[in-house]
Amino acid sequence: MPDPTVPPTPPVPLSALLAREDLALRRIAGPAAADTVVHWVHTSEMADPYPYLLGGELLLTAGVHIPEAAGSGTYFDDYVSRIVAAGGAALGFGVAPVHDTVPRALVAACDAHGLPLLEVPPQTTFSGVARAVWQLMARARMAELRRVTEAQQSLAAAASRPDPVASVLRQLAQRLGGRAVLYGPEGAEIAGAGRDPGGEVREALARLAEVVQPPASRPASATDSVAGAQLAVYALGAGHGFVLGVATPHRAPGDHTIASVAAVLLSLLTGDQRSGTGAARSAALVRLLLGAPPEEAASLLGGDRWLVVHARPDGDGAPDPVAASALGAALGSALVDPAGDVVRVLVPADRAPEPLPGWTLGVSAAVTPAEWPAADTQAARALARARATRAPLFRHGARPALADLVPPGEAADHARALLAPVTAHPALTETLRAWLSLHGSWDRTAVALSVHRNTVRQRIARCAALLETDLDDPDVRMELWFALRQV
Repeated sequence: MPDPTVPPTPPVPLSALLAREDLALRRIAGPAAADTVVHWVHTSEMADPYPYLLGGELLLTAGVHIPEAAGSGTYFDDYVSRIVAAGGAALGFGVAPVHDTVPRALVAACDAHGLPLLEVPPQTTFSGVARAVWQLMARARMAELRRVTEAQQSLAAAASRPDPVASVLRQLAQRLGGRAVLYGPEGAEIAGAGRDPGGEVREALARLAEVVQPPASRPASATDSVAGAQLAVYALGAGHGFVLGVATPHRAPGDHTIASVAAVLLSLLTGDQRSGTGAARSAALVRLLLGAPPEEAASLLGGDRWLVVHARPDGDGAPDPVAASALGAALGSALVDPAGDVVRVLVPADRAPEPLPGWTLGVSAAVTPAEWPAADTQAARALARARATRAPLFRHGARPALADLVPPGEAADHARALLAPVTAHPALTETLRAWLSLHGSWDRTAVALSVHRNTVRQRIARCAALLETDLDDPDVRMELWFALRQV
């Protein structure tokens, strides 16, 4: 956070002001201007400017206040010490019309007190110096706003990826040039990104994170500095215990805003984004485990009709639990089951899913709780179709089917008898199902199953041999498809 004793303006490096050729300023005393910044410009001819300074100013004077015998006493030492005590950043002395040169005693006093002293040539007006500082401040403000805006956009894009928490931390660490860490409710590091700041800084950041951990009476953020690193921590959400920690080599304007944006996004990703209360979900689970029908448990969750969504992240690798939770939040449901490469989500029917960046979705028809198992199968098939056709989302189309004319028991018996030669080989059954659903396309089946096209050909040829039938016959395909839907 900015120092409250200085004006809330973007600081201007004194070196940038000295670099302005139109001003022709020259540092003649005090430390080098590399680390000195100016927050304000003030002109004063008071012998004691202390009461009129806020801190961080470039104080400009023509020396009108200097008495004739000032060089033989402590006047300049007292004058400079008061500027330093008020927090002045630098002193600019205008040459002419009052003084032809900068008094030597003033140069010595600035050197003694470590205050940068600038010589302002006769052709440079004080208003010109002030205008140059405002121009540099406006440029710095625009650069800061541009940096913050770009960071906000990149963090929002990271939050929509299949691994949102890790992506947000990586982007934050990159934007701040340091280390970003997510701590869990117990204080353990859950995820991190960016360069390792070293053991001392890591331990200090973890200790600082404890400052904002629940109870709720603790602060929402805290800062510190250790071993040259700038530390900041932010409590995420309404006291659920997650904390964002940031360690950077320096603290630049806009860093706090960028980190705050990341904290908001991480609060949404790790928070309790749920359609009902945790107590209602626990009660529904207990009732299901104790044998209650799905309809009774579903009544506690809200909604009479539901959708089952099967989701798979784009790219390689299985989604982690946090990514699965973030997916559920995006779909408006906390009923999430990360099962291997596929995440299953139970969504109220009034929240129709839309395509999500980084995910491929298969959506079932709207069903009652008693039909959840059937909807689960529908969503799995819809996901396979979506992946095969490279569509971001595919919905199951519910309509009357020929299978409805055959009693379920008889259909199941027929299917078991017909498919007996291949059901002992799950890979063959899965391949046959995908191949038939994709109208015999070798390439799309290979994509859906993540296998080579030649593997699909070999498996289908094996199915034809075991079933002793011609899979090019459309009647055979129709009968097999009917049977596969019963198993």
